[in-house]
Amino acid sequence: MPPFTKKPVKQDIAQSPKRISSLALTLLLSIGFITSSGIVTAKTLVVNSPNKQIQLELTDDNQRPEYRVLFHGQPIINSSKLGLVFQSLGEFGAEFLIGDSHATEVNSKWQQPWGDREWVIDKHHGLSTQLSNGKYHFYVDIKVFDDGIGFRYRVPKQGVLEALNITQELTEFSIAQANKATAWWIPARGWNRYEYLYNKTPLTEIDRVHTPFTFKLENGVHMSIHEAALVDYAAMTLDQRRDGILRADLTPWSDGLKVKTHAGFSTPWRTIQIADNATGLLNSDLILNLNEPNKLGDVTWVEPGKYMGIWWGMHLNENTWGSGDKHGATTKETKRYMDFAADNGFAGVLVEGWNTGWDGSWFHNGDVFSFTETYPDFDLPEIAAYGANKGVRLIGHHETSGSVTNYRKQMNEAYDLYEKYGVTQVKTGYVADGGDIKRVDDNGIIRHEWHDGQFMVNEYLHSVTEAAKRHISINTHEPIKDTGLRRTYPNWISREGARGQEFNAWGTPPNNPSHTTTLAYTRMLAGPMDFTPGIFDLAPKGLDAVNRVQTTLTKQLALYVVLYSPIQMAADLPRNYAKHPDAFKFIQDVPTDWQQSIALAGEVGEYVVFARQERGGKSNGSDWYLGAITDDNARIIEIDLDFLEPNKRYEAQIYRDGDKANWRTKPYDYVIETQVINAKDKLTLSLASSGGTAIRFKALD
Repeated sequence: MPPFTKKPVKQDIAQSPKRISSLALTLLLSIGFITSSGIVTAKTLVVNSPNKQIQLELTDDNQRPEYRVLFHGQPIINSSKLGLVFQSLGEFGAEFLIGDSHATEVNSKWQQPWGDREWVIDKHHGLSTQLSNGKYHFYVDIKVFDDGIGFRYRVPKQGVLEALNITQELTEFSIAQANKATAWWIPARGWNRYEYLYNKTPLTEIDRVHTPFTFKLENGVHMSIHEAALVDYAAMTLDQRRDGILRADLTPWSDGLKVKTHAGFSTPWRTIQIADNATGLLNSDLILNLNEPNKLGDVTWVEPGKYMGIWWGMHLNENTWGSGDKHGATTKETKRYMDFAADNGFAGVLVEGWNTGWDGSWFHNGDVFSFTETYPDFDLPEIAAYGANKGVRLIGHHETSGSVTNYRKQMNEAYDLYEKYGVTQVKTGYVADGGDIKRVDDNGIIRHEWHDGQFMVNEYLHSVTEAAKRHISINTHEPIKDTGLRRTYPNWISREGARGQEFNAWGTPPNNPSHTTTLAYTRMLAGPMDFTPGIFDLAPKGLDAVNRVQTTLTKQLALYVVLYSPIQMAADLPRNYAKHPDAFKFIQDVPTDWQQSIALAGEVGEYVVFARQERGGKSNGSDWYLGAITDDNARIIEIDLDFLEPNKRYEAQIYRDGDKANWRTKPYDYVIETQVINAKDKLTLSLASSGGTAIRFKALD
């Protein structure tokens, strides 16, 4: 085995890396032992986080690469396997031993064109290690941050290796003291993609789950396993083998293979976010930092903002996507929404159902959609001109019903049409049961794929990059999960990827009071979500109806701050906002682009409090906003206001639950009040059952 050496390695970062210190990286050599092939020396490499609280050990003690993770000196991930299995080459794991390693130290920051904070600090210690069996080799790249770790595999070009098919990934996460851990999860590989209510169970009771997968150890340490930079690879789900041992389970192609690639590839980063408490997970930038910088160049054309939509009426069955007497997407109706948007400061109006194909069983036959032909009662040129005159953009919509080959064939022409009429944002939809995405292969044979398999990973990204050529941003519904690619492709402005507001109109059961308080610590760790908050008619069919919104009205306001997205929808019908103009004022005021964001308090599934500082806007970044939401339990929370600028006074415009508020019986009981405060003050928030508080801190001096 060659001797251990340290050499600088090129990193894709804004600042040149430094040699890592001996405190951050340690090489431990065990005593040599005799095998049939001679003397073998096992190695253990140790990488510490910059604050020295997280430690990752990489070893080949068992004649294969394994890793473990310690936090505050205590194991949180026990020895866990690493490696890949190829169809033609077998396992890259057993008998692969540690070779040459290269260390780096990074301390830099980078700017987001839009986001939940303007500047992101990238501070980590890195290690790239070659693993070899004498014939083939691959690399494990490791980055250890103060908020967690990321690692990935790289298989370089070597010898005659060309096409490679991955049949299994061997990556494990062996959770320390798993029998005493609590987990929040949704099932993977199910018919409803990611759109499930979250389960809270002992960790040992999970089977196959989606990521981000969040859990809490008995000692209070919070962790979340996910992945970053998912490109040209299958999504990783987690399959529990023995209790507490989670294996990476890649979503397969229709032919059973997991990944089809070539030598010279890298996997996505496998990530573990680590924090002393629940809010520590919310304040992490780990996923973004593991993605590559912006590849699109100037993206000033990507515009955050709020929008209305011809959407909620369809879910309430007041309108239809298809043509007929109740057709929602008409010229007249779109103009009415544009008038309301212009009068109330909204940037756009989403219109669903404008294109032919919605009549009949579109859900089961996406081949019928045309993405360029309008229904006769929808005049695209007239509407585009009307919106431009009003200062309100038309937001486009493409529903594929999972027939991606039909969409791919029309995509360029469809995006060209939108570009011609000034449509700069498009919501795409892939409604189909999990595993029923329809593609036609090169031989004309129909294949059915998963939403999160490699084929669809590439299809989603293809739509984003094609849209970028026309300065169009994409908001993907029924998507692949977010893995931070908004950093690399900033026009991927938002996505769904969880159970959204529409389930409250017709889902049985609807979203429960703990749904959004769980989303904050699970789905939202991945990135922005187009949840579509802001419903004011909380029980259209009465308080006793099964299908209704299980929140108070002020919780709907607070969601604009808690569930981050650079595009936020005022989801209800215009007439319902007219009933509560004083509360609607918060939706008019709240921005969608932030200078910084701070999670102040919370527990997974129970409650969360976020404070965010406006970026630019009318206040030039002086105003702050706060959102607090709770589950079914009413609670009182005291919040320090030390996040505000010192020596400055603010008018706190408070939208809170009334004294008798309760989502079941008094959801519309709310109070709006103001008081002058500063950074030295505290506020006591009183949240009703499934209630919330929304506050604008308006700078006075």
